[in-house]
Amino acid sequence: MRRLLLCLALALAVAAAPAAANPLLIVGNKGEDSISFVDLVTGRELARRETGPNPHEIALSPDGKRIAVVAYGGGSIDIFDVARRERVRTFELAPDGRPHGILWLPDGRILATTEGARTLSIVSPDLERVSAIPLGQDGGHMVAVLPNFGRAFVANIGSGTVSVIDLARARKLRDVPVGSRPEGIAVTPDGRQLWVSEVGGDAVHVFDAATLRPMAKLATGKQPIRVIISPDGRTAVTSNHGDGTLSLFDTRTLRPQRTIRVNGQAEFGQVTILFGPGGQRLYVAETGIDRVAEVDMASGTVLGRLPAGKNGDGLAIVP
Repeated sequence: MRRLLLCLALALAVAAAPAAANPLLIVGNKGEDSISFVDLVTGRELARRETGPNPHEIALSPDGKRIAVVAYGGGSIDIFDVARRERVRTFELAPDGRPHGILWLPDGRILATTEGARTLSIVSPDLERVSAIPLGQDGGHMVAVLPNFGRAFVANIGSGTVSVIDLARARKLRDVPVGSRPEGIAVTPDGRQLWVSEVGGDAVHVFDAATLRPMAKLATGKQPIRVIISPDGRTAVTSNHGDGTLSLFDTRTLRPQRTIRVNGQAEFGQVTILFGPGGQRLYVAETGIDRVAEVDMASGTVLGRLPAGKNGDGLAIVP
């Protein structure tokens, strides 16, 4: 009898224990001012929450418990609690507006490009004080940082440059010319290479991240609107808006590896790309059909499409 009661108690304890959380894909739906929380295992949308106007990029906090979502159509950043899937605060960047590219650094600071004021805004770890570094360039859109977080790089679409920022001294060091409409930007995990996609030139540029010396210019698909680096640092990938493909490059040899056809159509509005946990899968925002494609990188196979709201673009993954 005692053994039966013990077994029953153990069974009830197991039943009452919370299930292990699956990884979450979070999508910024810029066409309807919302974000979607999608279970990456089941593919089911768990919740959709209101944001500020025209949400674009999303950044995950260092502890993985919160996300920051820019309101590109305004001048604010929303903070959401991931577990509760609720907005917990909003803070204004005024007088700097139109925030777009965003990063949440390990020390708690948030970096956001603020196109409306031609600045890079820095939000302190207490999420209260805001400072801004003048860029003097047009269309500062996406931002990347070195692994030691001492230097940031901002791609300026309108000026055709990348601004180099000293984060410790909060000042711009220089502007580097990068052709027509540079937009996507990424740094390799070892901090040695800076990759910048040139939308107007159907190319991606590689620079020595320390000296800013050009290392290579490589042809991509049409309109490479984003570039990311694999977690192991071996592969760079561009998302090509104009032909619905991904271009893959070897970061060691600086040579093309392959092209993956995701949808093959400009009408699908392919923009943001993100590596999933482990680096085996890519998630590709297709803003034109309100879906996110899931791609196996090794085989180049599109495994399926996940739900999103209207014009889902910015992506983040909570492991």
